[in-house]
Amino acid sequence: MSLLDVRDVSRHFGSLVAVDHVSFKVEPGELRAVIGPNGAGKTTFFNLISGLFPPSSGSILLDGQDITTVPAHRRVGLGISRTFQITEIFPELTVRDNLLIPVESAAGLRLRPWISRADRVKVADRVQELLESGGLADKAERLAGELSHGDQRATEIMMSLALQPRLLLLDEPTAGMGDQETRDVVRVIRNLHKKEGLSIVLIEHDMRVIFHLADRIMVLAEGAVLADGTPAEIAADERVQAAYLGSAE
Repeated sequence: MSLLDVRDVSRHFGSLVAVDHVSFKVEPGELRAVIGPNGAGKTTFFNLISGLFPPSSGSILLDGQDITTVPAHRRVGLGISRTFQITEIFPELTVRDNLLIPVESAAGLRLRPWISRADRVKVADRVQELLESGGLADKAERLAGELSHGDQRATEIMMSLALQPRLLLLDEPTAGMGDQETRDVVRVIRNLHKKEGLSIVLIEHDMRVIFHLADRIMVLAEGAVLADGTPAEIAADERVQAAYLGSAE
């Protein structure tokens, strides 16, 4: 059974068709990428998966459960977490405290007036584990707003991971980064995929990132699926070259 099964979904905004009869599957432990020109419907497609708004038609299943009408906050509880194009962190808090909040939330401790010593130790250990996984251990006490763009992205990804997702959606995780920052974030994503076996779907414009990371790639154009296949198949597809890859050269 597929972890995520998107079946023939469409989304209309008045007369505008932003997503047009798209079907898409993610298998457990798979890293999938979604690419396409600006305005192709990529972020709208992510919004449908994460529940920010429902599809106009079609259905979405998570591990066989129909979540088409399930609101976004409940989808987080079911195991879907995401990042956004604009980095979403708490800039006035330290990196450690940015991670502490979702770790406590995932453990069901945020609304408790008192937390036991055993729970505090578990939370602290989990925060430290996330800091190390994200390459942030030496920056733990710095304010998140003072970090480089790449480290802020890594912090945001670790915050999403703290919610214990089964499926992580990354919306342009390397946007606006230099070469070294891109390599650092790619390393974080690769570790999450290979070492932790996390299922990941990412939207990305940097083809170097896509072809180094993705198991399979779906190409959107004007809201519809143009192609879907392995990196080698996508790179050789003349329709993709004409619509997207070729236009970037």
